[in-house]
Amino acid sequence: MVMGHDAQPPEEEARPGTPAHGTPAPQSAPESVPESPPESTPEPVPGGRHGHGHGPSPELLPDTVPEGEPSERVSQDEPLLAARVHRPSDLMRLLIGVVAIALVIAIAAFAHGTTSGLEEDINKGAGGAPDVFVKIAGLVSSIAVLLVPVAFAIERLIKRDGLRIADGVLAAVLAHGVTLATDLWVAQAAPGTIQDALTQAATGGGLTDPVHNYLAPVIAYMTAVGMARRPRWRVSLWAVLLLDAFTMLVAGYTTAFSIILTVLIGWTVAYGTLYAVGSPNVRPTGQTLLAGLRRVGFRPVTALRAEGAGVPDAADSGDRGRRYIVTLEEGPPLDVTVVDREQQAHGFFYRAWRRLTLRAITTRRSIVSLRQALEQEALLAYAAIAAGANAPKLIATSELGPDAVMLVYEHLGGRTLDSLDDDDITDELVRSAWRQVRALQSRRIAHRRLTGDAILVDRSGKVILTDLRGGEIAAGDLVLRMDIAQLLTTLGLRVGAERAVAGAVDVLGPDAIADCLPLLQPIALSRSTRATLRRLARERSKREREAVLEASEAAKRARVEAAAAEPPAATTAEVKAERRSDRKLEKAEKQAEKRAIDEALDDAREEDLLAQIRRQVLLIRPQAPVEPVRLERIKPRTLISLIAGAVAAYFLLSQIARTPLSTISSADWRWVAAAVLFSALSYIAAAMSLLGFVPERVGFWRTVVAQVAGSFVKIVAPAAVGGVALNTRFLQRSGVRPGLAVASVGASQLFGLGAHILLLLSFGYLTGTEKSQSFTPSRTVIAGLLTVAVLVLVVTAIPFMRKFVSTRLRSLFAGVVPRMLDVLQRPLKLLTGIGGMLLLTGLFVLCLDASIRAFGHDSQGLSYASVAVVFLAGNALGSAAPTPGGVGAVETALTLGLVAVGLPIEVATPAVLLYRLLTLWLPVLPGWLCFNWLTKRGAL
Repeated sequence: MVMGHDAQPPEEEARPGTPAHGTPAPQSAPESVPESPPESTPEPVPGGRHGHGHGPSPELLPDTVPEGEPSERVSQDEPLLAARVHRPSDLMRLLIGVVAIALVIAIAAFAHGTTSGLEEDINKGAGGAPDVFVKIAGLVSSIAVLLVPVAFAIERLIKRDGLRIADGVLAAVLAHGVTLATDLWVAQAAPGTIQDALTQAATGGGLTDPVHNYLAPVIAYMTAVGMARRPRWRVSLWAVLLLDAFTMLVAGYTTAFSIILTVLIGWTVAYGTLYAVGSPNVRPTGQTLLAGLRRVGFRPVTALRAEGAGVPDAADSGDRGRRYIVTLEEGPPLDVTVVDREQQAHGFFYRAWRRLTLRAITTRRSIVSLRQALEQEALLAYAAIAAGANAPKLIATSELGPDAVMLVYEHLGGRTLDSLDDDDITDELVRSAWRQVRALQSRRIAHRRLTGDAILVDRSGKVILTDLRGGEIAAGDLVLRMDIAQLLTTLGLRVGAERAVAGAVDVLGPDAIADCLPLLQPIALSRSTRATLRRLARERSKREREAVLEASEAAKRARVEAAAAEPPAATTAEVKAERRSDRKLEKAEKQAEKRAIDEALDDAREEDLLAQIRRQVLLIRPQAPVEPVRLERIKPRTLISLIAGAVAAYFLLSQIARTPLSTISSADWRWVAAAVLFSALSYIAAAMSLLGFVPERVGFWRTVVAQVAGSFVKIVAPAAVGGVALNTRFLQRSGVRPGLAVASVGASQLFGLGAHILLLLSFGYLTGTEKSQSFTPSRTVIAGLLTVAVLVLVVTAIPFMRKFVSTRLRSLFAGVVPRMLDVLQRPLKLLTGIGGMLLLTGLFVLCLDASIRAFGHDSQGLSYASVAVVFLAGNALGSAAPTPGGVGAVETALTLGLVAVGLPIEVATPAVLLYRLLTLWLPVLPGWLCFNWLTKRGAL
């Protein structure tokens, strides 16, 4: 245990009875240091291995030792806190500021009438202001806007808080740089509407500044140094800033949008700076906790962080707070939880995302104030005990300054469910946990966090529910059923589905358990439980894959041994008979290998935990509802697709609007017919590229029909997902085993990726050499290769990224490589697959080239290599886009690519639209018909 004091230079004035907060510099010390009386200044505490320690500031001492009491030996075990922290709230404000700046610029660009009308109204209203008043106000505000920040800096330096001043100066410098860059952009590159909204004619000629070069740095400085926490300074500075902005607006030196943009830039840069460099850590230390305990009448001796006392689950985990075990001079120890603003903001973005995507009835507020958190936990603690449940008894609460609160509980000795051995979790313990939940639900109290670390078992075996801060009172039926589903899963992970369901039925009854089945889905469970279920699913998949590979290898070894044991044939007739026999034997051996693999897969296949729980409940209540309740308001993929689709539609419509009708009417219909033919032949090539990696016999023309059906699937799913899923399902229904079907499609996709990259590099090389006599690659190709090389080096140099990529590649090659080896033994199959891929790429390039020639007649002098490079690059972007069929991304990439290689925009736009019409939109109806035809015949 570490003895000593934590020191922290004061960040703000200490209020009577409230400990001061600032940037802590807590250090470990090897010996106990007696607490100093208030009137003395303590000597520095000897530093540990992390640096030099400092004594507590004089502002802390009046609260540390109450007047009239003798000094006493107080120790605390406190791990070193980081000097600076990156606050999620700063990042959130940064993002809000960036969005607000983009919104202001968008309004200035597209709402020209609104901005000009607002400027006219302001000029008309300002015309009646007295000239003398405007000049005096401008002079006073110009001087005060610089003096107030300087005065605040002097005051902070006197208080020895120079780090905040340094943060403010850095933010001001960065804000000044951003304003200069913005001024340069508006003056030279911005559209005229933005320039009109942010500037106006100056009296001496020219234009006014779009952003004020001194106002934005002042706002950034004021925000970064934390003047918003000091009411007097905040009011003074904002009054000066508003007066300065008003006088400039009235005098005609600026516009309203310029002032708004200036304020937003200063505010955004300040929070960006704070998040990048970190804010001074003002989290209360152990010494602050001891002082707070004295204020509420306790006499602490030591404060030990809970994880140091052998309670690993009580560590600082997100918004649950830091936990201490405090020993007193007299009486039993205390359990104290400290919650500060930084911990409370932990996981804010995750909670905000859950609140956005899930129904409101299943989510809590993403963030609450410290006062609300304190009151909620206190209320739930008292309500749980009143309901008859075993819960920690709350005996005191208090604020630890303006940024933290503490909750004092009676000490509970024991171990969490997660830390218990499996043998220690008896059926009686399981039933006792369910009895606690029954007591809560009898008073409509929901826990909302019934994970293994929230269930405590004391020395006598009594179950106690902790972590009630996230619960609800007067909860609805849906939330109460979610608690049952969560506890079923938590207990099932430890004792199995059968014992967990049996204990629940014994206590709550079969009807209550059956009613929770629709909520037994991962999204209704806690974050840690979902992570555990995903880990178990990966382990099951690994075991199944290993079992299949082992069975396949065993069958191959048996076949090799049988072939080696047969005697060689002597005569020609015997050789022919042996060949016929070998073919029959080979067919029989393959069927035997297939049966062995299927049996091994069946033996290794395991139900996931949620399916086991459902099966156990259905054994008790066969008529129980099992259809999952829809808890998602919107799926993440749907949200991303909607946003990407809206952006794509905007670009697509803008392209169509720029295309004159005369261009379409003058199209060469012979080339249009050629483009239609090339598009139709691409489905035959796609079938060849798939079947080339499937050693089993699959009907060719039915495969062609499946590729046409993929045209319909591409419209309802991203391009890189829909085709893979449809081909895998088609092969499975055609008699290929699931594992081998996935491996075949994966091999086809992997080989296609390699061919795509090689073709892109080859055509790019040819594009760079076609206009020069020397066979030298273009600078673009060299730059692309160097970029790829740098990315590969970065991925291999960073351990986390290297592990991530190697894990994904290992899982991919585990099934694909054996399949590739099978294909290599059949040269005709391999030739079919490679030829189909090359033919597919060639037909798409010819279709795009024919579309260009339909509007440009002579293809505007473009070579096939240039068209191929544009197609391959656009197709790669379309595969990566989250929109169905790559809508928007492909059109934009192809149009920009054709313009970049020299095609006029008047020809590139209709050519790309015709190409996408033939390859994406027109095949939708035939694809739908083929999809339904295959579905009715059981082929999908």
